[in-house]
Amino acid sequence: MSELLNWLLWVPLAFGIGAFAFPRAWARWIALVGSLGALGLAIAFVVDFSAAVPGLQYAVDHEWIPDLGVRYQLGMDGISLFLVLLTALLWAGATAFSALRGYPEDLGRAPLYYFLLGLGETAVLGAFLAQDLLLFVLFFDLMLVPFFFLIGVFGGRNRVAATTKMIVYTLVGSLLMLVGAIATAILATPEGGELSFSIADLRANLLSESNQEWIFCFFAAAFLVKMPAFPIHGWMPDAYRAAPLPVLALLSGVLSKVGAYGFLRVVVPIYPDATANLQELVLVIGVASILYGSIMAFTQTNVRLIAGYSSIAQLGFITIGIFSLRPDGADGAVLQIVNHGLIVAPIFLIIAVLYERAKTEDLREMGGMAMRAPILAALFMVVTLATLAMPGSANFIGEFYILNGVFQAKIVYAFVAAIGVALAAFYALRLYQRTMHNRLPDGVESRELSLREGAALAPLVACIVALALWPGLILERGEASVGESLSALTPAQEAPEVVAER
Repeated sequence: MSELLNWLLWVPLAFGIGAFAFPRAWARWIALVGSLGALGLAIAFVVDFSAAVPGLQYAVDHEWIPDLGVRYQLGMDGISLFLVLLTALLWAGATAFSALRGYPEDLGRAPLYYFLLGLGETAVLGAFLAQDLLLFVLFFDLMLVPFFFLIGVFGGRNRVAATTKMIVYTLVGSLLMLVGAIATAILATPEGGELSFSIADLRANLLSESNQEWIFCFFAAAFLVKMPAFPIHGWMPDAYRAAPLPVLALLSGVLSKVGAYGFLRVVVPIYPDATANLQELVLVIGVASILYGSIMAFTQTNVRLIAGYSSIAQLGFITIGIFSLRPDGADGAVLQIVNHGLIVAPIFLIIAVLYERAKTEDLREMGGMAMRAPILAALFMVVTLATLAMPGSANFIGEFYILNGVFQAKIVYAFVAAIGVALAAFYALRLYQRTMHNRLPDGVESRELSLREGAALAPLVACIVALALWPGLILERGEASVGESLSALTPAQEAPEVVAER
């Protein structure tokens, strides 16, 4: 299975390049085959993965740049396993949605669009699989390239300004992270030793507390910008307005999760002293993101921005779960990462369907969509109930785990964060009611999902239902890896459960 990890990583890019080698009308179908192939491989890894085996599985380790101590190291554990599956699933859904709807309409630009999608999927998978810090940084930075062009070339109004702002924000964070990665490897190298960027080696040779703290800040800035978190989310509104909706489903559903993953994979295990010292700072940012995102989602009238600001709130929950520094909080964060991706991607695809019928993205000019579209209304209702963490949903389980961890670690932050649970009900139900019910405005058409639209949407909604029935699928497989990540904390900083396990 280890060699299949390379196939999983590079198949999307290979099929994206293949889109240029055949007639332009075939480009979308070639890319769709590549994304479905990656999804099939991701499912095979989930089936084969053993929760009883500690540490990394399917490890790939080859020399790459030996003079700099950089290795081509890949691997998968209980944290990255379902993030890889989420990436493959949402990419297949977004590619299918684009291909079945004939997007882009200009066949001359189709090979470029689907090549960029393939490059983006490979970059994200690389970030989730990399076990060398510099390799992780390179894949993290590579993600910017395809999305810069996907928004800048295929986006809507003000796309140039939106991409410029997005690149400025994220590139600054990425450069800080690159500096931090290089400094970590150099400072961690013992006198007379060989330079190494291997995450396992860096965990075994921890830096001094003072060095950890400034490098922690560099990595945290990069990850929080990517998520994005309040108050460094300034690129988000413009990018969300301009991005094509299938691309936006990936931007919000997958790319934002790489930042949260980076905290668990890189920051906590490599900079444990700084993590403990700066825990409350990140908790404040997380709680502020929950409140700010929830309030802004409730006050927006653009349906894209309602979903965008709700994502800021949900990622705030994920952040405080990780920085509860307790196994239950971090377990809930991993579950919530997958939950949010499964929920927000179909929301943006549904918004694309609504726009086609209403010719507007203004919530005030919508309504009555459910009149002749019961299947659309039912699918949207499932997504809405999952968004507001209805008891019985996987979202409810994830938030329960997170709040339980934060209550035991820092009770004040948990009480404030709990307000976000109530606010989610307001903005989620408001979005559903204003679009599906009330009177059908003039010029707005109510019609059922087409077979092509349903083929892309229904499997994603089915995954939401399936995860609600079996959240233990993720919790059981991720528990050991989460505990290993938190084990880098000193006994005085650890939660009681982690100490007891040692």
